[in-house]
Amino acid sequence: MLDVRRLQVLRAVVTTGSITAAATNLGYTPSAISQQVAALEKQAGLALLDRVGRGVRPTVAGRLLTEHAGRITERIVEAEAALADLRAGRTGRLRVRYFATAGAALVPPAVAAFRTGHPDVQLDLKLTEPDDPMVEVEAGRADIAVVIPVPGVAAPRGVHLEHMLDDPYVAVLPRGHALARKRVVDLADLADEPWVDAVVPPGPCRDIVLDACAGAGFSPNIVVEADDHPTAQGFVAAGLGVTIAPRLSLDVVHHGVVVRRLRHPEPMRTICVAVRDEAVGSPAVTSLIEALKTAGRSHGQERRSP
Repeated sequence: MLDVRRLQVLRAVVTTGSITAAATNLGYTPSAISQQVAALEKQAGLALLDRVGRGVRPTVAGRLLTEHAGRITERIVEAEAALADLRAGRTGRLRVRYFATAGAALVPPAVAAFRTGHPDVQLDLKLTEPDDPMVEVEAGRADIAVVIPVPGVAAPRGVHLEHMLDDPYVAVLPRGHALARKRVVDLADLADEPWVDAVVPPGPCRDIVLDACAGAGFSPNIVVEADDHPTAQGFVAAGLGVTIAPRLSLDVVHHGVVVRRLRHPEPMRTICVAVRDEAVGSPAVTSLIEALKTAGRSHGQERRSP
């Protein structure tokens, strides 16, 4: 295999037309340059230079390799520039995963803000629900994910978690319901109501609801399994039951329901950004995390009074 460094030496000799001049430019002795050219000729199996007076000129083989050396140099310069851009977060590709409500409320504004500062970074965006986006990061199939960690369970090995926002649950009641007159509803007040279950698959969101109800001394009487929050609102609006939902899921509120704060307890889910350990500190990753946190703060301010 031809040695790239020796190709660059040959190019310098051919360009200057002199071994001595090439040695001066490259900071070597003429003897060292001659040795590099001789070694390259041995690799190529052909003479590369002809002596002409005090200088040299390339043979056909020497001219061929010099042309290729020029193209190789260009590629090396391009590669070094690309690496510099990647280190600076100007280019590259980030794989981002998220669950549904985050995908609707947080990811779009964060991506829009991120692209303003990093237009050359390609984002691979994908909804994983009902699967846990944390699994994608743990398996190396994603660089960043918006996740809901299981309370009391440490992050998987190789995954770094950063807090994004706390998302409180609120009561969703049919318009005209007796409890709608209250500004804040005790969770226990919903104990005797029929419930619409908005999160059927097992997971941290469903556990938060069931654990909060258990803390209030009851298990919800589920009469409808709606599978998602917009569908659940439709059943609630029809008077078929009540539900509780994270505030993040209520950017669009059905005209037939009212939303009230909860207490005793107020269920809360913590939303975090999960990042592969090796991606932590990357300028692009840091910028995207900050954009997601900003989106979370903005949403919290907008929805402070449901």
